[in-house]
Amino acid sequence: MPKYLVEFIGTFFLVLTIGFAVVKPGADAMAPVAIGATLMVMIFAGGHVSGGHFNPAVTLAVFLRGKCPAADVIPYWVAQLTGAALAAGVVIFIKGTSQDPPQDPDIVKALVVEFLYTFALAYVVLNVATAKGTAGNSFYGLAIGFTVLAGAYSVGPISSAAFNPAVAVGITLMKLIVPAKIWIYFVANLAAGACAALAFKAIHPGEE
Repeated sequence: MPKYLVEFIGTFFLVLTIGFAVVKPGADAMAPVAIGATLMVMIFAGGHVSGGHFNPAVTLAVFLRGKCPAADVIPYWVAQLTGAALAAGVVIFIKGTSQDPPQDPDIVKALVVEFLYTFALAYVVLNVATAKGTAGNSFYGLAIGFTVLAGAYSVGPISSAAFNPAVAVGITLMKLIVPAKIWIYFVANLAAGACAALAFKAIHPGEE
């Protein structure tokens, strides 16, 4: 279906940009700008088709908020994770895996920052892309992309700033993080997506 293809394409280019910008020689201090900009433009390109999630945690948040059918959750996740894995494969083919030692984040600190900024990301998505009060706005892609940009600059050195289980798969395959710590992202990111949906419902009671 078109929306699953859009989720695949958007996640693919997000993770592809992460790999090309981060694996050395990369964009160094400008990497978060490239990543946030890619997410923004892919959301503008595909948001009207699939919602522009490109992130299993966002899909969970939108589902719990009531704007994603249950039947789409698993296909979205499959499309997102497949896109991320293929993007990692392309980066490895062109640049090889990272030659720097993979990041080995402190578990507690990484759980905290990944939860907080994934919550911020999902909260922004729900408010700019699904709320009645912002329906039809022209800034939703920019708002979402800049949330990731801000998070990457803020906590990248602590957790690699994935905020997305699909991104976690990609950066693990590219050897940017140690494989044993990948569970941090699935736990923190999905929990944050669920909490963002609960927060949205508390702030917007009765909005379905």
